[in-house]
Amino acid sequence: MTTTAEPTTPELGRSRTRKEDARLITGRTRFTDNIALPGLLHLSLVRSPVAHARITNIDTEEAKRLPGVLGVYTARDLGAEEIALPCAWTIVPDQKAPQRPPLAVDTVHFAGEGVAIVIARDAATARDATELVEVDWEDRPPVLDMEAAVADGATLLHPDLGTNASAHYVFDSEEAGTGESADRLIAAAESDPDSIVVRRRYRQQRLIPAFMEPRSVVVDPTGEQYVIWSATQVPHFVKVFMALLTGIPEHKLRVIAPDVGGGFGGKLQVTPEEVLCTLAARKLGKPVKWTETRSESLLSAHHGRDQIQDITLAAKRDGTVTALKVELLADMGAYLALVGSAIPILGAFLFNSIYKFQGYRFECTNVFTSKTPTDAYRGAGRPEATFAIERTMDELAVELGRDPMDVRRQNWIKHEEFPFTTVAGLHYDSGDYEAATAKATELFDYEGLRREQQERRERNDPVQLGIGISTFTEMCGLAPSRWWGAQGYVGGGWEHATIRMLPLGKVEVVVGVSAHGQGHETAWSQIVADQLGVPFEDVEVLHGDTQISHRGLDTYGSRSLVVGGIAVVNAAQKVVGKARKVAAHLLEASEDDLEFSGGRFTVRGTDKGVGIGDVAFATFQSHNFPEGMEPSLDSDATFDPEAFSFPHGTHLAAMEVDTETGRATLRSYVCVDDVGKAVNPLLIEGQVHGGLAQGIAQALFEEANYDEQGTLVNGTFVDYTLPSASDLPSFTTDRTETPSTTNPLGVKGVGEAGTIASTPAIVNGVLDAVRHLGVTEVEMPCTPQRVWRAIQEAQGRATLETPVDTHSPGAGLGSIDPNNPQEEEVQ
Repeated sequence: MTTTAEPTTPELGRSRTRKEDARLITGRTRFTDNIALPGLLHLSLVRSPVAHARITNIDTEEAKRLPGVLGVYTARDLGAEEIALPCAWTIVPDQKAPQRPPLAVDTVHFAGEGVAIVIARDAATARDATELVEVDWEDRPPVLDMEAAVADGATLLHPDLGTNASAHYVFDSEEAGTGESADRLIAAAESDPDSIVVRRRYRQQRLIPAFMEPRSVVVDPTGEQYVIWSATQVPHFVKVFMALLTGIPEHKLRVIAPDVGGGFGGKLQVTPEEVLCTLAARKLGKPVKWTETRSESLLSAHHGRDQIQDITLAAKRDGTVTALKVELLADMGAYLALVGSAIPILGAFLFNSIYKFQGYRFECTNVFTSKTPTDAYRGAGRPEATFAIERTMDELAVELGRDPMDVRRQNWIKHEEFPFTTVAGLHYDSGDYEAATAKATELFDYEGLRREQQERRERNDPVQLGIGISTFTEMCGLAPSRWWGAQGYVGGGWEHATIRMLPLGKVEVVVGVSAHGQGHETAWSQIVADQLGVPFEDVEVLHGDTQISHRGLDTYGSRSLVVGGIAVVNAAQKVVGKARKVAAHLLEASEDDLEFSGGRFTVRGTDKGVGIGDVAFATFQSHNFPEGMEPSLDSDATFDPEAFSFPHGTHLAAMEVDTETGRATLRSYVCVDDVGKAVNPLLIEGQVHGGLAQGIAQALFEEANYDEQGTLVNGTFVDYTLPSASDLPSFTTDRTETPSTTNPLGVKGVGEAGTIASTPAIVNGVLDAVRHLGVTEVEMPCTPQRVWRAIQEAQGRATLETPVDTHSPGAGLGSIDPNNPQEEEVQ
């Protein structure tokens, strides 16, 4: 029987610093843009400055005459007009998906869409030459508003589709057999004096992933294979789709994701630029590089979020929730990106969150607009769902005149009720919301802050205190494969790992997931060190190269540990199983009499034994080896989980709002997350901190704004505001541990938890600070202008002049025209 190794000093649960950091912080990185090859050429794109127009002419002659330019090509020049970039997820059978070539052929559908490429001997010349390409446009009306886009008589972005609606998806708990009819329960509540119905509309603004390393691609066609280096989260995806799109046989393609400087879902894509570099390299027979500028990244890399959420919640007046109805409009942008159509649907199963509803209905219409396509952004559908339900639970508490935490406690799934099948049909295997909340409220001093809040209100303090709450769960792992298939996804959800025992006892671990900042090399080394009983330092992790890691489904959706990590565990246990046979032979003992601990096999009841390193060398020699056994300990494992994992937590924010300027300041933030068993608490801490920064940024800082012509007006870091360290306090973080029952490590996943939970906590805190002044809603981001305006409108005052707060994002805008909301929204 295979046993798990038990090292003398366990690695799991140990806060090790990341072994990959020494390379990263000393500049010995392997980012794609660092790659230099003999004869390397550079590609730059001519991008549309308009959102919707027909291309009547492209004049490339002046650009071609610029010294250093080797060519200027349109889609037809490259034979790319019939190539359609992939959408890998069909959420309903009649989903409408317009063909998106890597360069626009006759019509552009969003500002930033490529219309031609320039190839030059250096990047600066290539960029300069794009300015010399003259494009004649026949303007068409842009489609910018989702509700107007699906109204009768709307301008059609893709006339051949006959509509701006891509898909309409419905989940109904009665039809699914997971609950009652939400519509009937809501109708009954409306006529019942002992019930209440809460209706709210929320706006999930459009966000930009804003990863640190710009996207970059290098394609070398000069060897036996096409080698593609790309700053991507999904090298295996890129390989498969590039073979399909270009006709290059897959065994002649090698895709490498070297060091990748952040992704957050923004590099979960098969990009036009990857296709264009490959086509250009094939055409010219030389290596080609493209690296985007920051403005290019903000303009043309996919965006995230962008939903209108109409929420209806029914409850008894004693606070017991009964029904939830969700109606969404989701902005796809101009095309369906790789998994963009399904991002709202990933949230469909979590609007009910941790609460025990009797009935649930979810409807979503995906809409095309003349904007940059949207796709995954950290959390991918789950932050949107969590925001809506956590905001609405606060609204229910307000309507009932109760403490919002008490209303949550009344309605959540109790720890003794697990495993629990929700009204959305998900099977939650484990959880303890009471424990996480108890620890969080104690660390936060919840009751003390409530007393301080009341004191400030009584003395009419100009700076009011608000307490924001978010108690959440999420689904991690994005597997099993059967679930993906049932939802219309083209791929699977499994993951692969290989463990190679080297002759002298060192270990190589090859994984299909690839890191872009998470610390995989450290975590996998800790897992393998424990499983095999070898030193942490003796483990080398290889990833991100499809020739080395030939099987894998890559990194997104907090799947790396709960899917990829378990593949590593399973492969390690196979190694131990093979090594046991060899050890038994060497020790002249029965396999059943061997114990394995701390990297050593011993005969039970004796001190006779052999280390796994000695077994590895004996296998290498094969001089004294079991008959009929192959001389190798190397092992592969592919893991396809049977269910998701469900981390959860309680996040609490203390917000101070200056009622005279509208400035909202985060005074303190406490979160207690339950991510199952911890592999490395230090890595967990890093993931939570990064996630919090991004979730808080959505609540207070970030928004991609378009003008009435469809132009992105804040496409630089001068005006697309991100929080700096000075904008955030020191977070207080802690954990509870409720092991998952769906995998042998008991792990759940943590990469997106901070982002999912923090946004509603912040907004709930802002509103809690000023609700007694009559404010009922502040649309995100809660900038000083918006908060101040909401206070003034609630007090019945004119709002022509906004005060200047020189310490706040967007400060100094001064006078704002209330009839021009765009002026207000430019950050």
